[in-house]
Amino acid sequence: MNPENNATLAARDLKHVWHPCTQMKDHEAAPPIPVRRGIGVWLEDFEGKRYLDAISSWWTNLFGHANPRISGAVGAQAMQLEHVMLAGFTHQPAIELAERLVRLAAPGLNRCFFADNGSAAVEVALKMSYHYWRNCGASGKQRFLTLSNSYHGETLGALAVGDVPLYRETYAPLLLDVLTVPSPDCYERAPGVSWAEHSRASFAAMEQALAEHAHELAAVIVEPLVQCAGGMRMYDPLYLTLLREACTRHKVHLIADEIAVGFGRTGTLFACEQARITPDFLCLSKGLTGGYLPLSCVLTAETVYEAFYAEYQALRAFLHSHSYTGNPLACAAALATLDIFAHEPVLERNRMLAAHMARRAAPLADHPHVAEVRQCGMILAIEMVQDKSTRTPYPWQERRGLRIHHHALARGVLLRPLGGVTYLMPPYVISPEQIDLALEVAAEGIEIATCA
Repeated sequence: MNPENNATLAARDLKHVWHPCTQMKDHEAAPPIPVRRGIGVWLEDFEGKRYLDAISSWWTNLFGHANPRISGAVGAQAMQLEHVMLAGFTHQPAIELAERLVRLAAPGLNRCFFADNGSAAVEVALKMSYHYWRNCGASGKQRFLTLSNSYHGETLGALAVGDVPLYRETYAPLLLDVLTVPSPDCYERAPGVSWAEHSRASFAAMEQALAEHAHELAAVIVEPLVQCAGGMRMYDPLYLTLLREACTRHKVHLIADEIAVGFGRTGTLFACEQARITPDFLCLSKGLTGGYLPLSCVLTAETVYEAFYAEYQALRAFLHSHSYTGNPLACAAALATLDIFAHEPVLERNRMLAAHMARRAAPLADHPHVAEVRQCGMILAIEMVQDKSTRTPYPWQERRGLRIHHHALARGVLLRPLGGVTYLMPPYVISPEQIDLALEVAAEGIEIATCA
């Protein structure tokens, strides 16, 4: 039997596998790359070519591929208990993980509801918020308020509270009717206006919507500090501070979707820390397991939990469930990930890496087709435009970001631009030299993509 290689594996794949977020016809010209193994920041194909994973495999990987500590924890757990349902049963990894997340999260978040992935966590938070108000006798609070350009997942509830047309428009007839206010996105600020000033001014629309619709609103949902799938658009923590105060005043829940930005991505363990707020619901996933296994968690307050606590006949229980809720293997991976945060100076090292990233990316701001280089912690984004003076983007049909992607792969770097936005969101084990390589390749790709 001939050994497998990239071409044979890609051919086998295309006979049966339907890939996510992909127009499969594209693979006629660019077959999927089979990955044989990963180590640290590198992915390696079946012919020995390596790719620097500059986007953490869709923002999940924190401490590198095949991390010995996390791999060891998952292996040891697999030899003891691979899974048991969390209805009527429990296990040590889930108990310990809940205890540790409560200690790490903002004060007042002391109940953990586990699910399988980020979209599921958002669904849990939406349902739990609505159901809370129903159990409290406020059954009219059935709607949700979201920001323009937001993204919260692909299941129908999560999609409904998102606002990226590419994902949402096709399914619009199936979705909840939500309210949307303009994002505080600081890319839109006027010249000379600070991030804080723009975010404060942007809050007027949110305040007005809350004042007019609080009677029918269950919750506001936001991605704290960075709207990731919406093009890595960023805003000031002041907006979250104002939002928390307004939600409390208007008796509307605040859902913080930290699925992408949690666990150190923005410079603090959780983005909400930078605004010194406690949301009513905190959604976590992606980096929770270090990029190893699907797991998510919704943290909420005791007051929310108590609204569901009653005799069975009252029919107030929260009956949402997933077969793999609180899976022991995923919980073991999450505990090992938290161990790394506990025993190593991760956030301090990240600040050094982020500063290096900022210095090396700064010259790109002078590129004639770069409108902005922006950064929030370990997330750096480069906005490519057709006309710098007017910030006119290239027509989306030209797919210039795809040119950057293909160039980067040829150079051994995994970059996956969001339209005209090239970004770095690397594993925390990346070195300054590897950051230099990723930015060098990104700059080359932008030069190629902006040629006529």
